[in-house]
Amino acid sequence: MDLTLTPELAAFRDEVRSFLNAHKGEYEGGAPKDPKAWQKLLIANGYAARTIPKEYGGYGAEPNILKSRIIAEEFIAAGAPPGMAGQGISMLVPTLLEVGSEEQKRQWIPPTLAGDIIWCQGYSEPGAGSDLANLQTRAVEDGDDFVINGSKIWTSTAAQAQMMFCLVRTEPDKPKHEGISYLLFPMSTPGIEVRPLKTMTGQAEFNEVFFTDVRVPKASVVGGRGRGWFVANATLKHERGMLGDPNATEARLKSLIELMKSETVDGQRIIDNPILRDRLMQLQARVLSMKFNGLRTMTDQTAGLARLVVKLQGCELNHQVAALAIDALGELGILYQDGPHLRAQGRWQWNYMFDLGLIIGGGTAQIQKNIISERGLNMPREPKVVEA
Repeated sequence: MDLTLTPELAAFRDEVRSFLNAHKGEYEGGAPKDPKAWQKLLIANGYAARTIPKEYGGYGAEPNILKSRIIAEEFIAAGAPPGMAGQGISMLVPTLLEVGSEEQKRQWIPPTLAGDIIWCQGYSEPGAGSDLANLQTRAVEDGDDFVINGSKIWTSTAAQAQMMFCLVRTEPDKPKHEGISYLLFPMSTPGIEVRPLKTMTGQAEFNEVFFTDVRVPKASVVGGRGRGWFVANATLKHERGMLGDPNATEARLKSLIELMKSETVDGQRIIDNPILRDRLMQLQARVLSMKFNGLRTMTDQTAGLARLVVKLQGCELNHQVAALAIDALGELGILYQDGPHLRAQGRWQWNYMFDLGLIIGGGTAQIQKNIISERGLNMPREPKVVEA
C-alpha cells in the first residue's frame, strides 16, 4: 500500500480541517450537541457513511483508505465526535449491504444511518453464549408468519431499541448450524418482554428479552431461510471490527495523554512520573501497531482472522488505557458517580468497568484465541471430552 501523501490528499486534509474549524461550535467535550443533526452534516460532507451508496442514505464515495485515515486523524486531533456507531450502523448496515435484499436495504439502511432507528442484537441465550449455534429460541411456521418462543440474554440497548436483528431456530430437524434463520422485527411486537440487567457500572447496559408467541412475517428473513449462521457470521465480523476500532482507541489514548499532562501530584505533572510515563509509552506503541495493522486489514478483503486479532487486542487495550488513567489519578481514580473532585464525569471509571464486559462480548478473549490458533495458525483443535 502506497502511503505517500499526494497533493490531492494534502488538499483533502485541509478540507477536513476547514470543516471541523467551521463547525467546532456544534460539539463539546467530544460529543455533538445535536447527534442527529451532526450525523446528517457528516454524511452530507462524506465524513460518515462515506462509501455507502447514496440510494441507501450514504455519501456514495469510492473507497479510499488514505482519505478515511485522514478523516480519522483530523477528527481525533480536533477532539470532534465521529459519525454515529452502534449495532445498527456498524453491524447491521454492512450485513444488509452484503446479503440483504434490495427491499431490505432501501427500507432499513437510510433510517438507521440517520439515527432514526436504534437496533439491538438477539444472539446470546442462557444456554448458548460461546456456543452460539446451540441457540434454542424457536420460530414455528403459521401461515405467512413465524411464531417465536424463547429468550435472549446480554442484549445491549434492548430497552431503547425500536428494532432487533435476531437468530432463531426455524429448521429443528437440521444440524444446528443449518437450522437457524436471521430475522428483523420491531421490539413493539406483542409478546416481547425486556428485563434490564444491571452491571457493576450501576447501570443496565444489558437486558434479558423474552418471546412469548411473537408473530413475525416470514418476509423478515435476511439472506434466506436456514442461512442464519452464514448471515450471523457476517454480522459478527463487523461487530469485532467495531469493538476493536483503532480510531476509538487512538482517541482514548489522546484523552489519556491530555489527562496526564494536566493532572499533578505534589506539583509534578503525572506524565513526568517515570513509571507512569513508561506505561504510557508502552500503550502508545501498542496503539500505533494496532492503527497500522488496521490499515493493512482494510486493504485485505480476506482479513477475517485479522479482525479477530483486532477485536482481541482492541478490547484489552481499551481496558488497559482506562486502567492507567485510574492509576494516574491516584486516590481520585476510585471516585465514581457525583463529586467535586470527579474527573471527566467519571468516564475513566465507567470505561474501566464496562470494558471488562467487552472483553467477553462479541466472543470471549479465550474463544478469539482458540479461533486464531486453529484457523489462523492451523494448530490442532482442542480434543472434545467423550462422555462414558
